[in-house]
Amino acid sequence: METIKIFRRKIQTFIKKPETLFIKLLYFLSPMFSDRLYLKLLFPLKVGYKLNLKKPKTYNQKLQWLKLNFREKYLTKLVDKYAVKEHVKKEIGEEHVIKNYGVWDEFDQIDFNKLPNQFVLKTTHDQGGVVLCKDKSTFNLEGAKKKINRHLNNNIFNRTREWPYKNVEPRIIAEEFIVDESETELRDYKFFCFHGEPKALFIATERQKETEVKFDYFDIEFNHLDIVQVHPKSGKTFSKPKNYDLMVEIARKLSKGLPHVRIDLYNVNGRILFGEYTFFHHEGMKPFHPKEWDYKFGSWIDLTIVDK
Repeated sequence: METIKIFRRKIQTFIKKPETLFIKLLYFLSPMFSDRLYLKLLFPLKVGYKLNLKKPKTYNQKLQWLKLNFREKYLTKLVDKYAVKEHVKKEIGEEHVIKNYGVWDEFDQIDFNKLPNQFVLKTTHDQGGVVLCKDKSTFNLEGAKKKINRHLNNNIFNRTREWPYKNVEPRIIAEEFIVDESETELRDYKFFCFHGEPKALFIATERQKETEVKFDYFDIEFNHLDIVQVHPKSGKTFSKPKNYDLMVEIARKLSKGLPHVRIDLYNVNGRILFGEYTFFHHEGMKPFHPKEWDYKFGSWIDLTIVDK
């Protein structure tokens, strides 16, 4: 019965949004297309307008250009959730790096008896391969194994053409479970940096709730911006963290020398912790509302100074 309900929901989705069917088909046929052609076909289906790679103007268009033209080898290390920690330690100090408990090639290699009662499992090479353990006595081991193994077999590059992920070694890490005692949840601060300069950010909240995650955008002076992209605003009022200036400085240091990157940070009990490097926010394939912000963010990326 549940299978029939899921099938009906999918049919209804395809009827309301027929482009969804073509997107799924492109994902399936992805290996058949060159990177350039694949992005040209996929982009208008997801963003709603044509991809101009000769004279890109918008943020989303310029991210596709960077996928094809900015392919430095060191980017692979920066998106590897295990390897990047050594880089971050050198750049901003070990105190800003979440502690690792181990790294493994396969799930069955993990000795859970040696892990603390609370921990986080992550796959090193993709997005979304995260499992939280708040209490080992109630931890769903089989569910965790199923999810992690599914992500170990995932290759982001095939679906998004995000080149930095293409050659990351699929592994599993266990790291410290972070709890913010001053808040009811762990807030994620994501800084948009352009040529080494933070220009804007958004705060992700309600990740651990059953409701949809919320995104609230701000300029770098921490003024709330009227931007909606993918997820709704929370409707909450946010206070600027006391160590906000240090967060901005850390984002500036970590983004130095890069044409564009999103630096994700946590602010936990006054301690700033590195999250990850994100080179292609939402794959560069999600509309902005209002759409003027697509052009505004795009104006901050100067492709003429990017080495191909």
